[in-house]
Amino acid sequence: MKFELKTEKENYSKSFSKFFGIVFFLTLIIILFDIGLKLGIISRNHKIEYNCRLLSIEKSKTNFKKLYRLSNLKSKPQIWEFCREVIK
Repeated sequence: MKFELKTEKENYSKSFSKFFGIVFFLTLIIILFDIGLKLGIISRNHKIEYNCRLLSIEKSKTNFKKLYRLSNLKSKPQIWEFCREVIK
């Protein structure tokens, strides 16, 4: 018959490895979430700039509607001013 005795060192090493694994996983999730948010902001800014350039070439209702949604501006003069600042 074997008799095994677990020491506290083994318990501490397992708990430390679990703790660092959880911290690593949470850090990875936070970093990926931050990257996703920043890519969304970059994409939105690119869409605004692209639609402002289209609006300066072709003044159509669809371009105004896209910019209404992206910029939350409600009047055409506000959108024109906004696009002038963006294109500069």
